[in-house]
Amino acid sequence: MMGERRVQQEALFYEFSLERHVPEKHLLRSIDRFVELDGLRQELAPFYSEMGRPSIDPELLIRMLIVGYCFGIRSERRLCEEVHLNLAYRWFCGLGLDGEVPDHSTFSKNRHGRFRDSDLLRRLFETVLQRCIDEGLVGGEGFAVDASLIQADASDRTRVEGTAGLPPGSAGRAVEEYLGVLDDAAFGAATEVTPKFIAPADPATRWTAAHRGPAFFAYSANYLIDTDHAIIVDVEATTAIRQAETTAAKRMVERSITCFDLYPERLIGDTAYGTAEMLNWLVNEQGIEPHIPVFDKSQHTDGTFSREDFAYDHKRDCYICPAGKELRQRQKIYRVPRPLVDEDGMMRYRASKLDCESCSLKPQCCPKAPARKIPRSIHEGARDMARDIAKTEGYRTSRCQRKKVEMLFAHLKRILKLDRLRLRGPNGARDEFHLAATAQNLRKLAMLIPMPTPTSAT
Repeated sequence: MMGERRVQQEALFYEFSLERHVPEKHLLRSIDRFVELDGLRQELAPFYSEMGRPSIDPELLIRMLIVGYCFGIRSERRLCEEVHLNLAYRWFCGLGLDGEVPDHSTFSKNRHGRFRDSDLLRRLFETVLQRCIDEGLVGGEGFAVDASLIQADASDRTRVEGTAGLPPGSAGRAVEEYLGVLDDAAFGAATEVTPKFIAPADPATRWTAAHRGPAFFAYSANYLIDTDHAIIVDVEATTAIRQAETTAAKRMVERSITCFDLYPERLIGDTAYGTAEMLNWLVNEQGIEPHIPVFDKSQHTDGTFSREDFAYDHKRDCYICPAGKELRQRQKIYRVPRPLVDEDGMMRYRASKLDCESCSLKPQCCPKAPARKIPRSIHEGARDMARDIAKTEGYRTSRCQRKKVEMLFAHLKRILKLDRLRLRGPNGARDEFHLAATAQNLRKLAMLIPMPTPTSAT
């Protein structure tokens, strides 16, 4: 039988505790153990004035950003709404029930001002990384490096031809940052090739079709991880081009050695890091084993002999062809000696024209040339070492471990929703990548370090 709905009179007083309403297994409870911001607040102190209205506590802003990046809340306006409504978010940010949530515009003002002036987000990442090291999650023996394209906040509808340069009157923070990194090897100086298109809204991005689909403007997120537990050891933002990615790899390895005394025995990467210069840097300058495929285009596909068919004699510094003849750097004597190494760091070994003319193997060796030539890099020793490592059982293990960094990028895009940037300019990309890597390391800490078991009162 239907009847009148009766509602009891509301109580005059309520006792409510946020602490009791946040589940013990909530992710933020586990993460909160590893968020240590006292040192960062002290570093920010000189950037806040004691005059005027009281400033918003920077720890509150950082904690809100951690919530946003841990749970894939990309919009700062929506983040403020979620923190206002969600009890667990309020508990983590220390707001209580009546604490006022900052306006979304506060993030932009601090990000472009105090946070960047103090390099706060970099320091936040390093603080969390140090906690990972202290908890024993970083072995420091094997590192893996890779880069992934992240779409920039730049429309292809407003693109202009790269040869035309920026339109007259282009201005804005992103344009100023672009002009500031023209000589940076990770951005403007990465290559002398003029880009096909430029985005006036964010000219530091790169027009790329590396995904073999429709081209788009992108930045590269570069990760250096420890292979034990896939902890992100370093992160770097670069323009989306291979030369910039190798530069980022060098910077990240050097920082891990200098700042955290992490000296890896081996570095795992894909072919993009298998250039002669990169392998030489690893082997001869850093003493690190390159578990990296050699970037080599010497393999012939037309049925003629490839470079691997020629044996190199280290004692006599010459190549021996399949017919047993020698290829040397000098077959002629010039009045003015020519350099043995060209501007690309390559040495040319040539066979005698007389030897090749009478050779029965010439149709398989150099059918269209009077004599065979073999280029050899000045860093061939490092390349040979990488080839030898590729034949070992440890290399096969490294190939499997390299997938860990690829899984982190998949997590970055699918779970943390960072498949497209919201901030523009190199600094904007850098801020987003630092926050995302910090969130991933915090989540890994929460997963691998169990919560302490509460002790029952006796």
